[in-house]
Amino acid sequence: MMGHAGMAAVAVRYLRSAGAPTATAPRSGPGPARALRAARADERPPPAPEDFRRVLGHFASGVTVVTAPAADRPGATEPPAGFACQSFAALSLDPPLVVFMVARTSSSWPRIARAGVFCVNVLGAGQEALCRAFAVSGTRTADKFAGVRYAPAPATGSPLLAGVPAWVDCAVHAVHTGGDHLIVVGRVEALGTDDTAAATGPLLFHRGAFGTLTP
Repeated sequence: MMGHAGMAAVAVRYLRSAGAPTATAPRSGPGPARALRAARADERPPPAPEDFRRVLGHFASGVTVVTAPAADRPGATEPPAGFACQSFAALSLDPPLVVFMVARTSSSWPRIARAGVFCVNVLGAGQEALCRAFAVSGTRTADKFAGVRYAPAPATGSPLLAGVPAWVDCAVHAVHTGGDHLIVVGRVEALGTDDTAAATGPLLFHRGAFGTLTP
């Protein structure tokens, strides 16, 4: 079976071949190049991005923080990686697989790919500030973990954030393209819940605002 290091190498090679950003292959544009073609006179134009966001915002989702451990290469000083993610779901029971989507512009994803592992931290009510801290882009990733309590997840060592209602510890299983995003499939190695934290209900996101649902 391929180990975490081997899986990381596969993921990074895939990113390079697909044109997604990596530490050694700088990104040259907002996404994959598109072939130009003439539009037919009767062809309906695609939805505008603002309309897409507005309509899809009516679908309420949970909120997670996806994390990966700090680099363990000799001499490496790379801190843990993490980003807020709404696009997360269960994929398969046998084998146990989950999936999340990440923008090709993400600075956190190449580091997760190199680690070959990640932990999905499901956020609960009252953790809106934690979500906002990990949703910030364009800053040093180390700042995202400043003042945040976490412990290593049991299977992969990825940061397991304190006080989350549930967590899913995974190895990268496959990576697929999806327009301006990547579709990352994780093989579940361990998972668990905190009944005390879960009692407060989940953190939800709907139409551009946070909300909660009382159990």
